[in-house]
Amino acid sequence: PPALPAPGVYQMSVSEAAVPGEEVGRVKAKDPDIGENGLVAYSIIDGDGMDMFEITTDYETQEGVVKLKKILDYETKKSYSLKVEAANVHIDPKFISNGPFKDTVTVKIAVEDADEPPVFLKPSYIFEVQENAASGTVVGKVHAKDPDAANSAIRYSIDRHTDLERYFVINAEDGNIKTIKALDREEMAWHNISVFAVEVHKQHQEAKVPIAIKVVDVNDNAPKFAAAYEAFLCENARSNQQFITISADDKDDSANGPRFIFSLPPEIIHNPNFTLRDNRDNTASVLVRRDGFSRQKQDLYLLPIVINDGGVPPLSSTNTLTIRVCACDGSGSLLSCNAEAYVLNAGLSTGALIAILACIVILLVIVVLFVTLKRQKKEPLIVFEEEDVRENIITYDDEGGGEEDTEAFDIATLQNPDGINGFIPRKDIKPEYHYLPRPGLRPAPNSVDVDDFINTRIQEADNDPTAPPYDSIQIYGYEGRGSVAGSLSSLESATTDSDLDYDYLQNWGPRFKKLADLYGSKDTFDDDS
Repeated sequence: PPALPAPGVYQMSVSEAAVPGEEVGRVKAKDPDIGENGLVAYSIIDGDGMDMFEITTDYETQEGVVKLKKILDYETKKSYSLKVEAANVHIDPKFISNGPFKDTVTVKIAVEDADEPPVFLKPSYIFEVQENAASGTVVGKVHAKDPDAANSAIRYSIDRHTDLERYFVINAEDGNIKTIKALDREEMAWHNISVFAVEVHKQHQEAKVPIAIKVVDVNDNAPKFAAAYEAFLCENARSNQQFITISADDKDDSANGPRFIFSLPPEIIHNPNFTLRDNRDNTASVLVRRDGFSRQKQDLYLLPIVINDGGVPPLSSTNTLTIRVCACDGSGSLLSCNAEAYVLNAGLSTGALIAILACIVILLVIVVLFVTLKRQKKEPLIVFEEEDVRENIITYDDEGGGEEDTEAFDIATLQNPDGINGFIPRKDIKPEYHYLPRPGLRPAPNSVDVDDFINTRIQEADNDPTAPPYDSIQIYGYEGRGSVAGSLSSLESATTDSDLDYDYLQNWGPRFKKLADLYGSKDTFDDDS
């Protein structure tokens, strides 16, 4: 049979913070048998901890495992005692007389104190406070304690994430909750906040509890019309004819709201035009008191109506019903009211407005077309001017005498003596301002070098801001006033005896060799012969 070790007592300990299912300790019985005859099962048969602990068998190690069954509290009970029995699972009938095949042992379990957070006396709190209560009104009180043996002092605070508007404040020492400002039930009927409790010397140990605060309704809102009512009354209305039904609203709770009581003010209760009937279902009907109305005499009536809510204390308000007198057909359908007629007389008819808008649109279209056509007409001119920029082909019909014709013209006659001392303005266009040519670009008065003359004219044309942007023919028809060099005509020179010396023509280069031969000295001529 199995035998538990002497003296038959196991000592174990467990923290009060342990969770159910956590292992507390193990016991083991010795059995010399092998195989199935050596299997042992464990059970708790007695003790004050039978409800708090349990034991299971580990068949691999043949040990009994003691586990926590319920949460422990060191402050409530500090130790427990268990009586554990170990017995063979299989018993050979041949050896029953040798029994019993079991043994018992006592297990002592000590509960260790653990540092626990504060505990509130209730898992949640519900308080009530009247709306519009003065600041500092006590809402309720919460209480928490330290479950540890030290019983540390507790401090309270409100979680401001749950009271962003700061309606409440709590006393840190006694847990009393008070209002900071007046509450309005119509704005917020319930306030849900949370309160923290922490130990004074162990700030990391804290507890949190939810608190719901109900704002009790106070009759502080008078009833009023449920909508902005406007009634339309036919001119041919009959006495006691109902023409509108009204209702009311009240922001207060039903205890201070419906049922509503409708009535006319005492000063007009006997008015000759209208009367009021309370339907006793939070509505009222307005009726006509006399026959016939004339909108020419009076087209608008304002009827005051008093609404009482019957609350404690009762509140009432006076609301005004607007009644318009309208023209109706025989069946009572509205045709027109004075408000509409006045608008039509004071303004323009719909057809007239449409006609005016149509005329404005037509004028705008005409203006747009005119501008468009005007731009299209300008485009050909622009194209013509652009085409005019192109180079013009100028045909010259004058025939020259060839490269060797050096006597056909006098190059000096192309130079205007008036332009020697200044700028010669263009004759083909009207210049906007005068251009002063650069000094040093004018040819010498008696220069006859054609290349220099042409290059000078090209530079003047390139730098002249009044010159047109296209090629043009320049006509030089100025005859001049004569030349200081005299005539170079070979005809006149051949028939006139002159003592002039033309030997300098030999120095003018090959272009003037012909002239040098014709007008050179006789000695030179004879030598050549």
